[in-house]
Amino acid sequence: MEKIYSDASPKNDNLNPKDETIRFLLNYSKALSVINYNKLKFEALLN
Repeated sequence: MEKIYSDASPKNDNLNPKDETIRFLLNYSKALSVINYNKLKFEALLN
């Protein structure tokens, strides 16, 4: 177990998301509505 955690993880500097991924996340965040009622939170996807 010690050997697994002591190994350095490989670095991947090329982490550029696709345009469709960014578009999906932006559209999702626009459609998400969080409603606070007393001490409760309700999440509604308005899509």
